[in-house]
Amino acid sequence: MPAGIAFFAARRFNGRMTDLSHLALPGAEIAVRVTPRASRNAVVLDGEIIRVLVTVVPEDGKANAAVVKLLAKALGVTKSRLALVRGATSRDKLFRLDQPRSSR
Repeated sequence: MPAGIAFFAARRFNGRMTDLSHLALPGAEIAVRVTPRASRNAVVLDGEIIRVLVTVVPEDGKANAAVVKLLAKALGVTKSRLALVRGATSRDKLFRLDQPRSSR
């Protein structure tokens, strides 16, 4: 891998799960760059840029759903806490991390 690029797979990688939990602050906005039709599902941290690689095609919201699933797993939060703010049809997306829902 080129210098300056860290690799974090969204599945087990070197015995550890991806850990982006330091970004999981309520109200945080997380910008990602998506690569659909990739050869694997992964979250790649390239300097300040979070790249999310998904194997599904970008049609009918399938790629967005896969991105939410991977990003939530990497952040250690539930999928329902991630809200897509901008970029529903773009490769560049902005997510907001909502407050956890309180149980009654």
